[in-house]
Amino acid sequence: MKKIGVLTGGADCPGLNSVIRAIVRKAMLEGIVVTGVKNGWRGLIDNDMKILDLRSISGILDRGGTILGTSRINPLKDPHHEQIKKIKENYKRSGMDGLIAVGGEETLKVTLELHKEGIIKAVAVPKSIDNALSGTDYAFGFDTAVNIATECIDRLHTTAESHHRIMVVEVMGLYTGWIALEAGIAGGADIILIPEIPVNMQEICDAVKNRHKRGKTFTIIVISEGTEVRGYSRNREHVDDFGLIRKTGIGEIVAKIIEQETGYETRVSVLGYIQRGGTPTAYDRLIGTRFGVKAVELVIEGKFGKMVSLQDNKLHSVDIEEAVRERKKVDMDLYEMAKVFFA
Repeated sequence: MKKIGVLTGGADCPGLNSVIRAIVRKAMLEGIVVTGVKNGWRGLIDNDMKILDLRSISGILDRGGTILGTSRINPLKDPHHEQIKKIKENYKRSGMDGLIAVGGEETLKVTLELHKEGIIKAVAVPKSIDNALSGTDYAFGFDTAVNIATECIDRLHTTAESHHRIMVVEVMGLYTGWIALEAGIAGGADIILIPEIPVNMQEICDAVKNRHKRGKTFTIIVISEGTEVRGYSRNREHVDDFGLIRKTGIGEIVAKIIEQETGYETRVSVLGYIQRGGTPTAYDRLIGTRFGVKAVELVIEGKFGKMVSLQDNKLHSVDIEEAVRERKKVDMDLYEMAKVFFA
């Protein structure tokens, strides 16, 4: 083993640089050169790479985003397979003995397919602020997103109480409600709405009215962006290369219905990309570092087609195929516990 590559694909998130740093440090200790592939799969298509050394990774541990850049390009969607051919050629030309792909569900699906086709030899590292990857208890990026959302909910409490308003806080989570659930519990939300459970707005409005009857003149509602409201549809503005639909405006829909049905002043706060940016938490730096070191170990051991996995706070590896087979839905036991504190 003389040279390995690393790329970061899909959406950025806090903790990516801690993974890159750990990969480079561990590889260098083993006498292995690390090639950084720029902008996800785009770098292998365009042959845009650079050697990473100690200077490259100096001072990046606390930085958000990724020093390698990223993209959401899906080479499997190219009908003429030209992008796949370029990846194969450039991977071979680079002299890499293996590639560490750091990404979420869609990045890892591409990684799996390229590995199965014999185009690359790959090890995966799970990244997901939604915590939606199966095969691991946590992916890095999630803890930071939850902490940011929790802080925002904390700050909205004072405004909601002062003005006697209903505050609808829309957080990320297109298909799973992990951020909404954990941030909602930690931030003392009165109602938490998630994609796993379609929303009955009559029940929500009744709950808000009952709070007012008890003298609670404000309500904090946390909702995942992908939550569906029974009887209402919204525009699907954009479908990306991976078939992911950008759904927008659920917070506005819920707020409008509540105000119309209850007469209570209602406001919306959409946290959006703020959850993905900025300094990673200590926990995300820690597991990102652990993941990076473990990924290099898997490459050295020749355990390709595997993803680093955190289970019961111990590092393991699982087949990439297992990790992307299905999305990890919210733990319903945790949701039932959260309902103890609902309006």
